[in-house]
Amino acid sequence: MTDTDFTIRELRQRFGDKSLSPLEYWLALEDHIAVWEPSISALYLYDPEAARAQAQASTERWAKGQTLGVLDGIPVTLKELIATKGQPVPLGTKAVELTLADADAPAAARLREDGAVIFAKTTCPDYGMLSSGLSSFHPLSRNPWNTTQNPGGSSAGASAAAAAGYGPLHIGTDIGGSVRLPAGWTGIFGFKPSHGRIPADPYYVGRCIGPMARRVEDAAISMATLSRPDWRDGTSLPPNDLNWMDLDHDVSGMRIGLMLDAGCGLAVDDEIKAAVEAAARHFEKAGATIIAAQPVLTRAMLDGLDNFWRSRLWGDIAEFDEERRNGILPYIRDWAAGGADISGVDAVRGFNQTIEMRKSCGRLFAKIDALLSPTNPIISYPAEWPSPTNDPALPFEHIGFTVPWNMSEQPAASINCGFSRSGMPIGLQIVGPRFDDMLVLKLSKAFEDWTGGVKYWPRPVTAPRVFPEAQRAL
Repeated sequence: MTDTDFTIRELRQRFGDKSLSPLEYWLALEDHIAVWEPSISALYLYDPEAARAQAQASTERWAKGQTLGVLDGIPVTLKELIATKGQPVPLGTKAVELTLADADAPAAARLREDGAVIFAKTTCPDYGMLSSGLSSFHPLSRNPWNTTQNPGGSSAGASAAAAAGYGPLHIGTDIGGSVRLPAGWTGIFGFKPSHGRIPADPYYVGRCIGPMARRVEDAAISMATLSRPDWRDGTSLPPNDLNWMDLDHDVSGMRIGLMLDAGCGLAVDDEIKAAVEAAARHFEKAGATIIAAQPVLTRAMLDGLDNFWRSRLWGDIAEFDEERRNGILPYIRDWAAGGADISGVDAVRGFNQTIEMRKSCGRLFAKIDALLSPTNPIISYPAEWPSPTNDPALPFEHIGFTVPWNMSEQPAASINCGFSRSGMPIGLQIVGPRFDDMLVLKLSKAFEDWTGGVKYWPRPVTAPRVFPEAQRAL
């Protein structure tokens, strides 16, 4: 553990007994970020001075015993797609005309209400439509485990910041895997709750907000704050009385599916398959029955979604003049241009495939209580690539394990389950029934407890480097 690597629980204890103040912690973290940020470029609108003022205010509240909430004094980042009042939301692209947001989005508002120290936004690719740290607007974000490699996306900066230890909590967004995919590639915990559990503005089919952290408990603690309803999200779930800290786990008697084939897309690397199978044996040893699960996704479903998303983005950019459209990352621009030839009927047919995904997921969960699968089908890919295929004609071949659960509105998480021979993290996805967010957190905490979590976090680098000491058997 470094001198800044504390959990939220540890920070609250130290703030409470006055062995560490929020300001003292922030100043140490500021130095830590200064060492890392030149190598990984995770942050946007980083404002240390504003963070110091927030941390000082929190320090005074702790001294008076008048804290605002469970996250008072805890440093947090927000993905730049999540609006913060008075700051622009570039959507990761040069094509957006920068205007200042007139209000905090729900997640930002809840964090401020509880006294969190929001010190930066985090990077994302153009329109959040890539699993990559590549953007036409932001500097290239890199994977802290090996800076020649991609952190994934679209919550690219959030995953890199979490892996590099920029504090215990980072908030991302996920419409097809954008919290879980980068979490898998950077070895952190990423949680996509049930649709509407954390209000989003703007909300959309499949779009979720989710915490990203090094440890399950830190993500769980944040849920009490983030899950408070907000009228701006028409899909926001009613107020909950969930005890987010009730993470005790007993898997005995559970029927847990094991899915090793996504049904279409990239084939699963042998190292990933072996790590996920080893993870399943932990659940089996604890008393669960492991059941082979067939894919829920088909090629028709994935291609239909591709058509729908292309049409949607083309509709947003069709009226741009040539100069503005050329500001979009070429990979995304060329992909979206394919939407110009998709008829309205075919776009609707594409949308209908999201319903087919929901039905397919429902059939599977009529037979099982939870599901295990790989998060990502491949180990890693170069930082400069816009996607794992590097081919705009094949943009979504890597989301086969993650995207169905967005459309079925089910909670899903990614947790580290090992490392490749090259020293890169491997992610295990854990999926639960719709609305049973606690089950996913409990199963994730069980796995973390059984394996001890990630034993070696990446160290600061000034040049690309692999960390083979991270390899371990779970």
